[in-house]
Order: sequence, then structure tokens, then C-alpha cells
Amino acid sequence: MSVRPARLALVLAAALSATLAACATTPPGGYGPPATAVFNAGDFAWSQRSGPAAIEGRVDYRRDGVAYGCSGSVGLTPDTPYTRQRFAALYGSTDRAAVPEAVVRARNVPDPNADYRAYVRSEPCQNGRFQFTGLPDGGWFLITPVDAGGERIVLMRFVQTRGGRVTQVVM
Repeated sequence: MSVRPARLALVLAAALSATLAACATTPPGGYGPPATAVFNAGDFAWSQRSGPAAIEGRVDYRRDGVAYGCSGSVGLTPDTPYTRQRFAALYGSTDRAAVPEAVVRARNVPDPNADYRAYVRSEPCQNGRFQFTGLPDGGWFLITPVDAGGERIVLMRFVQTRGGRVTQVVM
């Protein structure tokens, strides 16, 4: 059986079209905005376990050629659907960000389920360095403020701990 070139081109175009359609993303539940993630303590349970992983970091924020260090403590929040949605709204990213504190505060994401704060760890940032130990493997959001010449900037970075190793981070 022989397939004519025009027919073969039509079949290939249909196959390519079907493949591309399968790759298109659709919000959960069809069209419209994605569903809102709600606080669920079960999503955070993994983060309460002790583990052999650690995060060692330093703050090296630079603006206009000037280096600024941390001012205060560093927060470590577990990655869950709830925190991922919250951080995307507050920082405009779930990977990394440097946003003026005033902008973060102005974004004021309603938080009727403030219970997530019980899962946030905090460590002091001294001499531009910080450390979290005893962590289970998983995804985490690091947050720290820096005083950038009178303007406070909040740095955020997503970090993944794996294999019980020490993860080195520069913010």
C-alpha cells in the first residue's frame, strides 16, 4: 500500500497538532483561574521530621556595585501548595526574588490560615552567614531582609535538600 505525499503531510500535520494540544496546560477544573490552595497541616508534616540534611548560606546582596548583608534572621519555610501559592503572590516568584519590603507588605495576601507559621524555622544571620541543621530532604523557601542603604529588601530563594547532604546557598 502506497501513501501519497499530500496524504502523508496531512497525517503528519494532524499528529503534530494532536501532540501539541496534549502539551497545552489547562488550569485545574478546566478554564478559569486555578483553584486556591488552602492550608493543610498534613502538607507540612514532612518538614517536622528530623533529618541529616543542612543548609549553610551567606547573604551577598549587591546593588549598584555595593554589597549589603543580612539584617536580622533568616526564615525557612517548607514548600507546600499553600506556601508556594503564597510566595508567588508575595514575591512574584517561587524560585528567587529581591523585593522591597514595602512592596511585599503592600501585596498583603489574605491569610485566614496563619497556622503555617508554626512550621517556619528561624536562625540568626551573623556576619552574613546562617545555617539550618537537622533538616529532612525536601523543598524549602529561604527569606531574609537586607538593609540596602536605608531601604529594606527582602530576599527569597527556593532550595532543595537531597540525600542528607549540606546544601550551600548564596543569597
